[in-house]
Amino acid sequence: MDETATLASSHTEMTEMLLPNDTNNLGRALGGAVLHWMDICGAIAGMRFSNRQVVTASMDHVDFIAPIEMGEVAIIEGYVFNTGRTSVDVKVDVRAENPRTDETHRTTTSYFTFVALDDEGRPTPVPALDCPSEDERALRDDALDGREEQLRQVVERYDL
Repeated sequence: MDETATLASSHTEMTEMLLPNDTNNLGRALGGAVLHWMDICGAIAGMRFSNRQVVTASMDHVDFIAPIEMGEVAIIEGYVFNTGRTSVDVKVDVRAENPRTDETHRTTTSYFTFVALDDEGRPTPVPALDCPSEDERALRDDALDGREEQLRQVVERYDL
């Protein structure tokens, strides 16, 4: 295992066309379909970063900001922004693109934690996060700040 890995090495972008099987009766994306895409994207980012199989440990509060309409293209983007001893935290954002106009809008965001597994299926150490470029540091800091703010709002909401 490498001692460090970069945020850029984990960057993952997927696309999905929203088709009828993944829509509700309003012709918009089912939340479960979007969560499925986000989980896959986050897992790929975690595997690229750790060079290991990863499993989902948690998913923070999900914000569905705007709908994805049938026929639009969902762009799912994720990257590792923090690490623990055996875990990686991944920010996953979704945008919708109208392929006829090239217009895009933000639709969904969340933070996932994945645990890396060794060949026997046990948690195994992950590399430390390295952010050598200013762009990578900005992405990391944005994700750390966003997660902290999201957790603060949850605490306030439930008066914990």
